[in-house]
Amino acid sequence: MRAMVFEEVGQPLRAVERPTPVPAPGQLLLKVHACGVCRTDLHLLDGEVQIAAPPRILGHQIVATVESDGRRVGVPWLGWTCGECAYCRSGRENLCPLARFTGRDIDGGMADYTLADERFCFEIPPGYHDLQAAPLLCAGLIGYRALRMAGRARRLGLYGFGAAAHILAQVAIWQGRRVFAFTRPGDIPAQTFALELGAGWAGGSDEPPPEPLDAAIVFAPDGALVPLALRALAPGGTVVCGGIHMSDIPSFPYADLWEERTIRSVANLTRRDAEEFLALAPRVPVKTQVTAYPLEDANGALADLRAGRFTGAAVLTV
Repeated sequence: MRAMVFEEVGQPLRAVERPTPVPAPGQLLLKVHACGVCRTDLHLLDGEVQIAAPPRILGHQIVATVESDGRRVGVPWLGWTCGECAYCRSGRENLCPLARFTGRDIDGGMADYTLADERFCFEIPPGYHDLQAAPLLCAGLIGYRALRMAGRARRLGLYGFGAAAHILAQVAIWQGRRVFAFTRPGDIPAQTFALELGAGWAGGSDEPPPEPLDAAIVFAPDGALVPLALRALAPGGTVVCGGIHMSDIPSFPYADLWEERTIRSVANLTRRDAEEFLALAPRVPVKTQVTAYPLEDANGALADLRAGRFTGAAVLTV
């Protein structure tokens, strides 16, 4: 089978031929049809998130069919948990210290075939084409979890209007919230895209919003955005950091945090998040905007993601 393999930090993925893997008990052999490209893949390439045992096949937004019975399933970032620790037993399996993650600890979906724990495979809503479904499995799930952490915020700021934000904006607007989109300064295409999706305002991340926010979700991995988002909050507001990696947050005066403002992070996802969000997406309905690349051009997709050359999400066709 074809596979795009990570071998070492700072090097592009390498196209290799590998034997088709054989499932162990509890695993499914999956024929991959599409695999989303995520900013986490860039963090893995750059060594900001460590791969402990390379080589590794990246990719954790997998849409595939089960070889044994033809079911169409999706595989997200969280690929295995112990089920026994205090976190797993209290509904917080996303914090399991032994958790294994797809495309980091377990070979992922940038290949013709992959293996997955059956417990962490989810039915794809039938109305979604493979390409449109792939971003739901990470961008959608992390966005949905971050939105839950934002509470009942009516005025919601989204910092970094990429794959996750373009999905989350649709959900938030459907829920009756007002969305304020923050992009790279001068990124008119992304701001126009946000307004087309229903955002009430769009501007650069260095601009203050026209009115205070009840919550802000920071998807861009730039720690300097956190104090900016904090200053944009109304009293009692929350900043949610939605990425697995972020550059250091610079110091800021206590006055920016005062009046019961909060900063918190979101880590990974749970199976409950996946079940709830994949049931919700068709009701909104969430429509994903994707740019498709062939599997062999995974490095091109990653380079375009790094440079911000597309709006929405990038997906590999397999």
